[in-house]
This record gives sequence, structure tokens and C-alpha cells, in this order.
Amino acid sequence: MTVQQLAAIETHRPITTEELAALLSIRPQSIRKRFCQTGAYFTLRPVKLPNGRLLWPADALDKLAEG
Repeated sequence: MTVQQLAAIETHRPITTEELAALLSIRPQSIRKRFCQTGAYFTLRPVKLPNGRLLWPADALDKLAEG
């Protein structure tokens, strides 16, 4: 985990798909594929920006841990 990723979590700003993937130790494409197939990554729903990028909730790891 990088300093930027830790700062994003501490400030509660939405995180990018790449940051979420790094926190979960998976490839960003895995998250994008699941989102395209189901409309969410497990229980997480991102905000889709006009340019097509996804922003995930800052507490994404907590929500995934809850189940």
C-alpha cells in the first residue's frame, strides 16, 4: 500500500479502480469485469464519472469485510 492510498483512506475521498485493486491485491481489470457483469463489485457500487472512470467509496474495504 502506498502513501497516496493510505492518505485517500484517511481523508475519506473516493478511490479509483486502480487504488481499490492495489488495496485488494488484484488486477483493476478484475474489478471492471465484475462491475460490467453485475453492476457492482460484490456489494460495492461506484460513482461513474462522465469520462467513464469509476470512483469507489472510501470505506470500500470495510464494506467488503462486512460481507
